[in-house]
Amino acid sequence: MNTYTKAILRKPGKTFAAGITTTNLGKPDLEKALKQHYSYCEALQQCGLKLIVLEADERYPDGCFVEDAAIVTETLAILTNPGDPSRRGEVEAIREVLAQYKEIAAIKAPGTVDGGDILRVQDHFYIGRSKRTNAAGAKQLSLLLSKCKYNSTEIPVNSVLHLKTGVTHLGNNNFVSIVEFSKNFPSGQVICLDDKEAYAANCILINGKVLMPAGYPTAKQQIAKLGHPIIEVEMSEFQKMDGGLTCLSLLF
Repeated sequence: MNTYTKAILRKPGKTFAAGITTTNLGKPDLEKALKQHYSYCEALQQCGLKLIVLEADERYPDGCFVEDAAIVTETLAILTNPGDPSRRGEVEAIREVLAQYKEIAAIKAPGTVDGGDILRVQDHFYIGRSKRTNAAGAKQLSLLLSKCKYNSTEIPVNSVLHLKTGVTHLGNNNFVSIVEFSKNFPSGQVICLDDKEAYAANCILINGKVLMPAGYPTAKQQIAKLGHPIIEVEMSEFQKMDGGLTCLSLLF
């Protein structure tokens, strides 16, 4: 189990509602989003993390979803090249922060990678091949990871935006997953969620505690059986913009 000490975040800005979304859940309420983001920050602090909170950058409506800008390992921070061109400018500010702590590498065009497509399980990385992460990007990332002695496997992503939209790892080879990915981890214990609670597949295990979106009682009951304390966080406004719990922070 990885131990984290820090998290990079960015506050949602006034242009938040102009971001990219595939949902039909309506326009997000910025005031409510800011309150939910504050609660998310509090939850991370409960997990023992020091927060590095960047101010909103109104040029980038999706900028609060910082996870997509980098993949951070113990020794190396790999800057992504986001699949949607409108998000590529977000990476520079993340580079400036991570360069204070890590050696930096980067995905180069024509390769594209979104951090939300990368699921780490111990020393193995699952790379989601989605509309945002292409073959060239996946190949570059796999090579960079191999130089750090990590292995990787590609998983096709079809029904959701990112791999981690539909599956997360909660330690000890336990996974929470939607049906699409439930067969990709045959050696693990998979909590498979139905369509009604599919959003709850995006959880985070941080230093022994599980953060999960509020409002999914069946998923909570099943996750509780793993024995981790659970912190529920309201995520309605970020859900409207295709965002989840993992999207809002870069942990290292």
